Amino acid sequence: MTPETIAILILLGSFLFMVFLRFPIAYAVALASIFTLLYQGLPLTTVAQHMVKGISSFSLMAVPFFITMGVLMGSGGISDKLISLADAFVGWMRGGMAMVNIVASYFFGGISGSAAADTASLGSILIPMMKEQGYDDDFATAVTITSSCEGLLVPPSHNMVIY
Repeated sequence: MTPETIAILILLGSFLFMVFLRFPIAYAVALASIFTLLYQGLPLTTVAQHMVKGISSFSLMAVPFFITMGVLMGSGGISDKLISLADAFVGWMRGGMAMVNIVASYFFGGISGSAAADTASLGSILIPMMKEQGYDDDFATAVTITSSCEGLLVPPSHNMVIY
């Protein structure tokens, strides 16, 4: 067996063994990587160097700014105005509140570009509104979560900035 094959077996084997022992995934990944580095004779400082190199990207600075902007917009009342606008467009149709959820998420995604910010700001308003109108709890939650993911596709989302 080649040394690369043995290193892969150590990596996968130790990871699966730790998962079987119910280690948290983050610890299992970290320890499996350390075991593999020790086998290959590489210094452990390599891990720290690669971690710093991975996050020292200028375009990744946009991610926390977009999330902060989404939270500020949610607490500032823009979410209510976006929901009113979406309600004017599609709220009159059958299943209108679910469509309002989707359209409001589309608008909010175009502003913030963050699915987490979208879910946090619109979900706290739209899920109770959908429950009041007779929608199932699971359906309201599923529509909100699914529609918040479309915000990643609408420019100027942070994923579009990174790409």
